[in-house]
Amino acid sequence: MPKVAVGMSGGVDSAVAAYLLKQQGYDVIGVTLRTSESATRCCEIDDARACAEAISIPYRVFNCSGEFDRKVVAPFVESYCSGQTPNPCVICNRLVKWEQMIYAANVLGADYIATGHYAHVLQLENGRWSVRTADCAAKDQTYMLYRLSQEQLARTLMPLGGYSKDQVRAIAAEAGLPVAQKADSQEICFVPDDDYAGFIKEWIAEQAGCFTEGSFVDLDGNVLGQHKGIINYTVGQRKGLGIALGYPAYVVRIDKEKNQVVLGRDEDLWTRTVYCRDVNFMGLAALSEFRAKAKIRYQHRAADCTVSIVRQCDEPIIKLEFDVPVRAAAPGQSAVVYDDNGCVLCGGIICQDAAR
Repeated sequence: MPKVAVGMSGGVDSAVAAYLLKQQGYDVIGVTLRTSESATRCCEIDDARACAEAISIPYRVFNCSGEFDRKVVAPFVESYCSGQTPNPCVICNRLVKWEQMIYAANVLGADYIATGHYAHVLQLENGRWSVRTADCAAKDQTYMLYRLSQEQLARTLMPLGGYSKDQVRAIAAEAGLPVAQKADSQEICFVPDDDYAGFIKEWIAEQAGCFTEGSFVDLDGNVLGQHKGIINYTVGQRKGLGIALGYPAYVVRIDKEKNQVVLGRDEDLWTRTVYCRDVNFMGLAALSEFRAKAKIRYQHRAADCTVSIVRQCDEPIIKLEFDVPVRAAAPGQSAVVYDDNGCVLCGGIICQDAAR
């Protein structure tokens, strides 16, 4: 059987992925990408190594902390300081995890890489590679994978696409894996306690205007009060605004140039039209107008829409026209387009004006 390098994060999903592939006869080697020198990351490496020993497979650690800081953390900070709501996991998957895992596979002489993501990898009738939604909809992770390249997908195995989390934990327990009951991570790996503002302050030493106090304004530009710096807000936010208007107020838009946070009512957050830049065509070789379903955030249920290109210079901009309005399309987040079978066709970063 071919050799496969399995990305092991120290959690139960990747450990079971490695175990299942070995059971299927693959020549398996465990690989962990060290993205930081933090104590938490070192503990995860210890857990991954313990799982590799339990499975009786060789194990290697590859350091990519510099790449991670340059390609993931720095753009995350820049995006947040621009008043956007970035999703660093989407960027990390293509530019760090897969890129570095394939490098590790080449070094180790492996034919494939594998991960513990809940998704299926398949080749469509048009010859393109794509990811299809997991059998367990509650765990599906295709939204986070839409930026993967054709070359990356062609060398990727995802053995957990047909399992539920409960089934994975049961397999881990039966196999004697020490992480069988380890809790799932619920936060961005490099942001302790989900304190984005605190992390960014430490990262850039308060050198950006995103920490400067400015004005809350309404949709007509009327000043309503003072905000604490745009870094503290995101589109759709209601709690923690620190302002009383006599009605439930939400962040509708963030204007970095004017240092303003625009507030409105819930109805002001809804839109039928969303534009996306930095588009990755996964299941599509070319794009013409077509019907599909799309998600504008990880937990959003894919909704019916019409997809088209509205402008194309060096890079295409896609337009999603939803049949029913969607709520809080936050600039910086991703919109991912699916066919009727749950296969990812394309996706991109929601543009700054998409929530207007």
